[in-house]
Amino acid sequence: MLEQFFQSEAKGGVLLFLAALLAFVLANTPWSSLYFALREVPAGVRLGAFGLEKPLLLWVNDLLMALFFLLVGLELKREVLSGELREPRRAGLALAGALGGMAVPALLYLGVNPGLPEARGWGVPMATDIAFALGVLALVPRVPLGLKLFLTALAIVDDLGAVLVIAIFYTGGLEPLPLGLAALTLGLGLLLNRMGVWHLWPYMLLGLPLWYFVLKSGLHATLAGVLLALAIPLRRARPFQGATSAQDPEDLEGELEGLEEEVEEAQSPLHRLEHALHPWVAYGVLPTFAFFNAGVALTGLEFGVVALGVALGLLLGKPLGILLLVWLALRLRLGVLPEGVDLKGILGVGFLAGIGFTMALFIAGLAFEGDLLDQAKVGVMAASLLAGLLGFTLVRASLDRGRA
Repeated sequence: MLEQFFQSEAKGGVLLFLAALLAFVLANTPWSSLYFALREVPAGVRLGAFGLEKPLLLWVNDLLMALFFLLVGLELKREVLSGELREPRRAGLALAGALGGMAVPALLYLGVNPGLPEARGWGVPMATDIAFALGVLALVPRVPLGLKLFLTALAIVDDLGAVLVIAIFYTGGLEPLPLGLAALTLGLGLLLNRMGVWHLWPYMLLGLPLWYFVLKSGLHATLAGVLLALAIPLRRARPFQGATSAQDPEDLEGELEGLEEEVEEAQSPLHRLEHALHPWVAYGVLPTFAFFNAGVALTGLEFGVVALGVALGLLLGKPLGILLLVWLALRLRLGVLPEGVDLKGILGVGFLAGIGFTMALFIAGLAFEGDLLDQAKVGVMAASLLAGLLGFTLVRASLDRGRA
């Protein structure tokens, strides 16, 4: 299960990179006008008096990315209740690293950009792209499982921090009526959970109105995905019993069919939804987001203070913040290093956490527009490329020294 997860993340990271590269190339060729026009093509739905119309770029960023945030919410809930983050000392190390990896980049950015409007981008270098980071880590031979789990837990806590930053600092004025309706819809989902509703379809039916009410409330629409994840049950419908020993072929076939149903029911709704969503998000949602958001025309663009702040935050702030807080957590006995991992390996993972692509671009789109947004994108892409190369080199060197 874990190996499948890491392999799918690695392959998703490659596809993400190719989609971003295609967008960047198109934005700097004679076909750039077609690329930028595609992002602005209007699309909408109408049902009687109800209607909603947006450019394709916003449908991708508001609706498709809600599926990504739903997956993030499911992963967070699973890790906190039954995964790595449930064990205090392992959770302590990941939490410490994530806090350092969020605070130091933000402070470095604000040191370069203390005044508005540039200061609004302080949240951009806080984010880690788990697909890219695990994709680069997968290129290093014989990486200890503990190091992969540490990076995964770190990135998941990092995602939680990014969700909170978006909800608190990148939200406009709130509308009471849609906000109340969103709360009512979420409450209905939580009630279904309490009543022991095990089927996924009632929760999925609530997902679309929840998304619409969150969109109209003034919160960013993608937060509906995280909220819906809170309602999805993690408990199993019934324990797995296993099959009996049938001899007759017809009886065996019937028992196998029953066993398949029993295996499905032995999985929690959260696990089933997470498993179903993961390939769609990794191979569909995130590459589509990258294609629509990574295109930056370099003609006339300067590497200004926004790009510099983002690059410094991701390339220096991430590894330094993670290493410092992990070292402090170890000194205070709040966590333990994974087996076969030393602080050099943690520093390498810190650089990999500086690959901030997906979430960093997403926050940049909330913080800026126009030239400042393009600057932020250039900073994210340049720093992510260098961070990936440095992280790969340092992790490999630390493991080679450990085997010597």
